[in-house]
Amino acid sequence: MAPSGFPVRLGVNIDHVATLRQARGVFEPDPLAAAHLARLAGADQIVLHVREDRRHANETDLRRLRETTSLPVNLEMALTEEMAGMALSFAPERVTLVPEKRTERTTEGGLVLTPDYLKSLTSFAERCKEKGIRVSLFMDPDPVMLGRIPSVGVDQVELHTGPYSQAFGSPGEGEEFARLSAAATQVYRQGLILAAGHGLTLFNLPRILSLPHLAEVNIGHSIIARAVLFGIREAVSEVRSLLLAPCGGGSR
Repeated sequence: MAPSGFPVRLGVNIDHVATLRQARGVFEPDPLAAAHLARLAGADQIVLHVREDRRHANETDLRRLRETTSLPVNLEMALTEEMAGMALSFAPERVTLVPEKRTERTTEGGLVLTPDYLKSLTSFAERCKEKGIRVSLFMDPDPVMLGRIPSVGVDQVELHTGPYSQAFGSPGEGEEFARLSAAATQVYRQGLILAAGHGLTLFNLPRILSLPHLAEVNIGHSIIARAVLFGIREAVSEVRSLLLAPCGGGSR
């Protein structure tokens, strides 16, 4: 857990740089160049989601990141044998397990921890520990599902902020934030590091930074969207300034 008084860490997801590249099937824009520029602007880690269908980022992107970047890499992935093999081969600093559907545009919800999934998770977490890889779970703010997280092998939960982001500025915002706040306290009491991500922007992020015990936020689409207009260093710096503001962040 981040020590009290430290700013919330910023993970920059570069998937959508790869999405632009794949639109033309060429070599640019280069996700690796985006990662280096994000580092110069103050990012604390680089996030990369390698999907089973390789719709944007792929193994080559992951390999190049591991070979050249000085920042920790957080690999988002579905828990399948193929993806587990990739993670153990490239050994990123962190793996975040997410649900994955072929028809979705982006991740639509948190993990459902069924008995079968927990069995696979326990086995994978043991292999990750041998490689020095930390394991995070992408979870909805559901107290029942959060309560199923195993006591060993997982050290972090990334709360799914998508519903809050969609409700931002509407009457439902308060209810969604209350769910996140309660979940944040539950995650902390379970001895896990608290992260948050999905749909976060310059506008809805400040309230998220008031979540109790928050240590990390991971942001992709809104940073890359602003980078198209203003450049990636400016887009990352905008978010970083919020994280460093005296009012930013909650008690950790």
